[in-house]
Amino acid sequence: MSLEAKLAATREASAKRLPPELRAIMEGATTQLRGSGILDRVIKPGAMAPDFTLNDQHGVPVSLAALRAKGPVVLSVFRGFW
Repeated sequence: MSLEAKLAATREASAKRLPPELRAIMEGATTQLRGSGILDRVIKPGAMAPDFTLNDQHGVPVSLAALRAKGPVVLSVFRGFW
C-alpha cells in the first residue's frame, strides 16, 4: 500500500470516528492554515533544515549542526497529544 493510500485510509477512519461538529472545526482550521500561505514557507522534503538547538533526554543542549558533523541526520516530528 502506498503512503498516499495509507494517509487516505487514516483520514477516512478519522472522519468516521470524530463527531461532525469536531470534524468541521478541524477542517475549518486546516482550510484557514492553507489559506494563510504557510505552505509556501515550510521546509520541503529533502531540503536542508535550518540549524536549531534542543535539549536531549538528559537536558543537555544538542544542536543540529553538531549532529550533522557526525554524519547524516534524519528528523522525525511526532505530533502527539500533550
